[in-house]
Amino acid sequence: MRYLPFLVASAFFMQMLDATILNTAIPTIARSFHTHPLQLHSLVTAYMLTVCVLIPASGWVSDKLGSRHTFLFAISLFTFGSLLCALSTSVAMMTACRVVQGIGGAFLMPVGRLVILRSYPRSMFVNVLNIVTIPALLGPLLGPVLGGIIVQYISWHWIFLINIPVGLAGLWATRKLMPDLKAVKEQKFDWPGFLFFSASALLITMSLSTEGGSPDKTRMGILLTAGILFQTVYWALAFRSETPLFSPSLFRIRNFAIGIAGNIVCRLGGSCLPYLVPLFFQVVLGYSALKSGMSLIPLAVSNLLAKTVAPRLLGKFGYRNIMVINTFTIGTLLAAFYFIGPGTHEFTLLSMLALLGAANSIQFTCMNTLTLIDLPNADASSGNSLLSMIMQLSIAVSIATASLLLDCFGGHAATSGPAVESAFHATFVTIGTIAAASSFIFALVDKDKGKTRKKRKTA
Repeated sequence: MRYLPFLVASAFFMQMLDATILNTAIPTIARSFHTHPLQLHSLVTAYMLTVCVLIPASGWVSDKLGSRHTFLFAISLFTFGSLLCALSTSVAMMTACRVVQGIGGAFLMPVGRLVILRSYPRSMFVNVLNIVTIPALLGPLLGPVLGGIIVQYISWHWIFLINIPVGLAGLWATRKLMPDLKAVKEQKFDWPGFLFFSASALLITMSLSTEGGSPDKTRMGILLTAGILFQTVYWALAFRSETPLFSPSLFRIRNFAIGIAGNIVCRLGGSCLPYLVPLFFQVVLGYSALKSGMSLIPLAVSNLLAKTVAPRLLGKFGYRNIMVINTFTIGTLLAAFYFIGPGTHEFTLLSMLALLGAANSIQFTCMNTLTLIDLPNADASSGNSLLSMIMQLSIAVSIATASLLLDCFGGHAATSGPAVESAFHATFVTIGTIAAASSFIFALVDKDKGKTRKKRKTA
């Protein structure tokens, strides 16, 4: 049990390293495949959507096959998918290979988090989750820099090949350290609910995707309507099912309901940042891949450092105070990119990124722990899977939304110049407004939730 958090963290690290390296390399990959860099959001959303669609099955598979076997399968498939991505020769082929990666990735984070949730008492949960998350944050720290170096001096293919040695080490460690936990009581899997919920997530995200830089309102309307209809059917079935995929009773737990709603809105606004900022640096500011990666270091470092103080801040100020102020701060900083252009002093830009990284780090720690901390053991698997799915879906929807906004604001009309700069500025203001709106949701959290009560000294 002593080294278990570090094993789970290594899997998270592999995923985060892959995501941040890819974002930095998108303009270079676009040139290699002779396409516009703003049209490659499918490489990111394909992975996220695959993860999102399969996450609901992760808890059931882990409970049935055991956490160790599930984790071994996930790492193996993710590593194999990375190899396939490196061998890709077109956007379509790489998108398909990202789906293979996503099948493995769908089980890594939720199963790892579930093992932590079941292996440690709730009093240790925040601290243990921080241990798991901090090494994983090295991915965003190293990813942009490694991505810039690899793309500029070697080849973009190596941004995927770098996952292979990490994956092999993870397989060895899983065999040695991962407990083979299974559910005490086996439950039936809600296949109808799984199909309706997953199809809804897929359709809603696809409704926001554009082709050729030209939004099709009819197509968007049909897909969005179908997605909402499928989601409605799911919840209608869930209320009648004895073993629903995600039980409606979960939302009777006040902080779980608030945490899920807040996660959706806050991540919808800010989760596109790792995708949008490297594009902004290279397409608008004219940075090289290496300079773009180096410029993201303040964001990653502040993100990492803020994780170490998050539990203390929670103990002193509580969830509500931190999250309300923090979400408004994140929204303001995102909107402030409206004033960033080729003539902006680098110190101003790097300072903004550092503040944004710290605020995001604290926010994600607070949102995740608030959502899970009151769950009873019987609901741990279902609640954890729903949170994981919401997190991944929000990232995919956020990236698709950002791409759609760039389309609507004219970002695909030109490869550079005032038109594309204006489109990025308007997009940043819009997503900042969405992120700030989540403050109203987190204002519903109990005032003293999360605060550490000081024991009175006795004479």
